[in-house]
Amino acid sequence: MRTVNDLQAPLTGDAERHYLHSVLRERIVEHAFVGDALRRLWQRGVTDVEVLRSEFDAGGHDLVMSYGPIVRHVQFKAMVAGGKRASVTASLRLMDKPSGCILWIVVTEGLDFHSFLWFGNPPGEPLPDIRGLKAATHTKANAAGVKLERPGQRTVPRSVFTPLASLDAVLEQLFGPLP
Repeated sequence: MRTVNDLQAPLTGDAERHYLHSVLRERIVEHAFVGDALRRLWQRGVTDVEVLRSEFDAGGHDLVMSYGPIVRHVQFKAMVAGGKRASVTASLRLMDKPSGCILWIVVTEGLDFHSFLWFGNPPGEPLPDIRGLKAATHTKANAAGVKLERPGQRTVPRSVFTPLASLDAVLEQLFGPLP
């Protein structure tokens, strides 16, 4: 989100495109992840994977992926490499899902994967408890200039995420040891 100080210095080029079209960027990143993940699983001999996309994010997840007995409810977040974002928001409902997790994908300006940040437990275990984290607030203020709390959302700091350098590392976090 841009602040008052940001408005004094207009965005240009790629920065403006990433800001103005952030929802499109996130959809592209999600689709690229699914395609690359399925291709990599294929290369490793894994063909019995299911992918389900959430039409509406009421349960706190964007995607469901399953392999064997493991069912992962994945919340995606995206950020451009070098970005200063210190946290993301997550729904408390994600804790109710089997093996819920958050995958924060860091991309280049051209939307190539740069690195990954992981928040979750091993396959078969729910998302770590986030109820004690700070409640998220709305990005826009109300008429009185107050950003109200979003009681069902928590702010998850970047410091609790585990850096992952490769897609293979992500897939092993999702499903455990793979062929």
